[in-house]
Order: sequence, then C-alpha cells, then structure tokens
Amino acid sequence: MSQDQKQTVLLRLRGLEATGLQIDRLSVRMGEAWGILGDTGSGLDVLAAVLAGNLSLVRSGECLLPPDLGLVSFDRQQELFEQELRQDDTDFLDRPDPGTPARNLLHNADAYGELIRLFNLEHVLDRGYRYLSSGESRKIGILKELSRGVRVLVLEHPFDGLDQASCQELDQQLARLHAQGLTLLFLCSDTLDLPSWCTHLALVRGGALRHSGPAEEIHPLLTNAHGRTQALFQAKVEDMRQAHEQGGQGEHNAPAGEGETLVELRNGFARYGEVEVFKGLNLIIRAGEHTLVTGPNGCGKSTLVQLISGDHPLCYTNDLAIFGKHRGSGETIWEVKRHLGIVSNDLHRNHRVSGSALAIIISGLFDSIGLYSKATTAQRLQGEHWLDRLGLSNKATRPFRRLSYGEQRLVLLGRALIKKPRLLLLDEPTQGLDSANRKALLDFLEQVATEQLCTILYISHRQDECRSFFRQHLHFSPNDRARPFRLTPAKLSV
Repeated sequence: MSQDQKQTVLLRLRGLEATGLQIDRLSVRMGEAWGILGDTGSGLDVLAAVLAGNLSLVRSGECLLPPDLGLVSFDRQQELFEQELRQDDTDFLDRPDPGTPARNLLHNADAYGELIRLFNLEHVLDRGYRYLSSGESRKIGILKELSRGVRVLVLEHPFDGLDQASCQELDQQLARLHAQGLTLLFLCSDTLDLPSWCTHLALVRGGALRHSGPAEEIHPLLTNAHGRTQALFQAKVEDMRQAHEQGGQGEHNAPAGEGETLVELRNGFARYGEVEVFKGLNLIIRAGEHTLVTGPNGCGKSTLVQLISGDHPLCYTNDLAIFGKHRGSGETIWEVKRHLGIVSNDLHRNHRVSGSALAIIISGLFDSIGLYSKATTAQRLQGEHWLDRLGLSNKATRPFRRLSYGEQRLVLLGRALIKKPRLLLLDEPTQGLDSANRKALLDFLEQVATEQLCTILYISHRQDECRSFFRQHLHFSPNDRARPFRLTPAKLSV
C-alpha cells in the first residue's frame, strides 16, 4: 500500500450527535485497525447502528461512510434469522424446512475455501442458517462480508460466542487480511478482546467518544478508564429470596431437596435433519451439582439446553427425565418450564415481540415470550425491583429491541431469576457484557450456589468464567471418537 493510499480517509464522523452518542471527531484511514472499547450501555451499540447506515439516529454533524463497508453485529445476525423465519415453509412440507444453506449466503464460496477450512465451517455450509450455533453464524457472517469484497469491516463483539481455537484462528486471519490492506474496526466491551495488533484505539463512555488516536498513546488512558467501570448488575442472593417470598409462586419453586435428581439423560442424541449433532451422551444433574459445559462451536451444547427445556422436538424421543418425570409421560412443557430459568441465544433471538424491558422481566413469571396477561401490582413491583438490581430502572418503558445487546442480556437474566427457578440454564449468559458486569454476574451465581438457592447449568467458552462453585464439568470433544464426552468432577482447566 502506497503512502498516499494510507492517508486516504475512508470513514469520518465529525460533530456528530446521535440518539445516545456524541462524537467530536473520528477519522479512519485506509489500512488502519481500530479497537473501540465501550462498556455495557455506553453507546457502543449506537455507534454500530450509525456505521450500519441507520442515519435516522443522527441529529446533526458529518457522517461519511464508505459504500464498501461491511458490518457483522448482533442486530445483523438477528435480521437474517428473522428473515429466515419469514421464509420458513415447514407448514407446507412433510419435513422441517432447513431454510437457506449457509453456503448460499457467501458470494462465490469456492474462492474462500482456505478461510472456510481455517474457520472449521466445511461441515455447516449445507446446513440451514437458523440451525447454526451462535459461533458458527458469527463466522459465516464475517465470511459473508469478506466475500462481497468490502474494504472496511466493522465487527461488533467479534469473539463472543466463539471457542478458544476459533478466537485464535479469527484473530490470526483478520491480522493477515489487515496486512493485505483491509481496514478494520473492532467494537468490544473488554480490553482482553481487543487484538494486540490494533493500530488505533478509542473509548466510548457515557454516550460520548472520549479518547481516540494511535494505540501507543491511547492504551494507557483506555486501560485506566475502563478499569473504573461500574457494573450495572447489582443483584444479591436476598433478591432471589424475595422473588420466592413475594412472588406468590407457591411451593413448586421451592429449592430442590438435597441429592434430588433434576436431569437424567441416558444415551442421549440430537440431530438436525440427517446431520448428527451428538449421540451416546449420559448426564445426571442432582440438586447442588452445578455443572459447567464446554466444547467447540457446533458440538451440541446449546442443543442440550433445548432438550432439557423442551424446546427441541427430540426431547420426547430421548430417554430423558426432568425433575423425576420422564419426558412424554403426560406432563406439559409449561409444567417443566415453571421450574426453569433460562438465558440462551435461542431464547434471545426468539424475543421478537414488541415489549418493554419491564414487561420482558415480568414475563418470566408466566414463562412466555412477551407479556400477554396483565401483571398484578405485586408482580409489577417485583419486575421493577429486578430492573433496579440490573441498573436499568431508567429504561423500564424502553422497547426490549431498542436496548443494547448487553442490556437485553441483563433483562433476560432478570426474566430468568425473577421466579427463583429450581434449575437455572445459562447458555453463554455474558455475551455482550463488559468485564465488570461479567464478574458481577459470576460473583452473584457463586452466592446463589453457596446458599443452595437453585442448581446451575452453565455453558461457556471463556476460561475466566470457570469458578470454584461448579461441581461437575461436561466437556464435548466431538473430534475424539474414543471420548466424545467427558463428565468429570470440576477440577477445571478448560
């Protein structure tokens, strides 16, 4: 790249005022790699929306965006998922409609064979998009933008939902593409997620771009400022006790008895169409046996949660018992779900209904996606209390989809916790959260485990989320035919 090309400004925001964000000046030149850090609710999501071309948020200022800009974000993934749902023809077929194959989302997939192999996506190219794991859909989204020849690529939380090997591979391949001239912007909530080779850094805080410039100048400022971030999540175990005492939920959500078997799966299996996800899985979770689940993208971790919650049709053909009742023995899905609190990517993307943050939290008392019954005064007070503990009281009436992704995740946590479930199913619950909120949530779960208020099943890709309260560790190793699963006491090294 010539010196003149390096001076070419590809993206410029100046004197910009948007809903929830102010930027005095941000100029990105050809070949630069920007790491832009912002905590949960800082306005980082607004920046992503502006870069996506949503200029309806902009009230004044200059906004120069290149026509060949690509964006990979949670919102873009959600848009594609909902588009696939609208085109679902399952009702007119004698089989589930797989939807658009991942291959068809790429422009000339054959030309990107090396990246497809390095991203370990060969086996999912012919799978329908909505049957991809969150990590697989993220990687497909990145390849989709690269395959259309973008010069500028914006990645929002690019490493969330990816296993460790995929994170390393993605970092290496993006570094190689940057060396070849690709201009990159990383929007992250944790300093650990910023690639070490970023040439420039910036900090978004309190709805404004605070610092920006060459990495060597900004890194000390950024590290010090981000280290003072206060967590929104302020829940304590007392809040769980109050949820039980004040919610009028009755005895069905009393803590499980010591040693009671909550989940028992024998020779478990899962597949989508003809594609096998896993088979031969034996798992028992007893009360107090807090279980950590790890493994690479696409190995079936989220599918396991769907089997337990009853959201996967194969829950009825598996040898599966929940709370001592064999699935398919006459119980309804609602009889199971009233004992469960769930946070998952599947539940998150299915929250397509219009509803306020407060309504979504209260809906946890009804196990519904959206609130369709009028809440009692007591239930409304419970919801308001949890919003306060989530640091979101000022956003009670804001539509769920207008919150940042991290704030949406916090609301779903409140929805799961409001009724004090006997079994808490958490599938990568910290996606979109900054380090302060991630730590606060894990500290809270440690208190919940110590007080034996409920039993936790927790799926994670992050080593810094492996806490001492886990009693057993289920690791998926689909490439190891001899030991495709390992269920061991949780002496954790993941």
